[in-house]
Amino acid sequence: MRLYSDLLKGKVVVIDFFFATCQGVCLPLNRNLQKVQEALGDHVGRDVHLISISVDPTTDTPAKLKEYAKTLGARQGWYFLTGDKENVDFALRKLGGYVDDKQDHSNIFIIGNLRTGLWKKAFGLARSDELIKIVESVLNDQTAASK
Repeated sequence: MRLYSDLLKGKVVVIDFFFATCQGVCLPLNRNLQKVQEALGDHVGRDVHLISISVDPTTDTPAKLKEYAKTLGARQGWYFLTGDKENVDFALRKLGGYVDDKQDHSNIFIIGNLRTGLWKKAFGLARSDELIKIVESVLNDQTAASK
């Protein structure tokens, strides 16, 4: 799977950074993303992609992430990404999520509408109803599309 051409290009995305063995904010962060998934219903996978990128690709194998996704009830349209460390680190750098120590990863959601160019950031541990409003505002952005 290619990050830009398969998951980002022309889409609305919500991106977070995590690692599956995290004992801190990762699970609450992704539980909030789970609530976003529930609130958006059928839009996820069609109009919006949820993208959780591991900051620990050496440990977070595809099999481990599949199990992690299952604990969150992730449905089609929510992607848990890992891969070759060099490739993942490159993507993390491009998105502003690269850290030397996985414990220092961001707890910010990056929400982007690649059709209109609208991007927002949100505190991933905020109240889920506030996060949902922000995601919906990006999803419903029509400004650039009507120009």
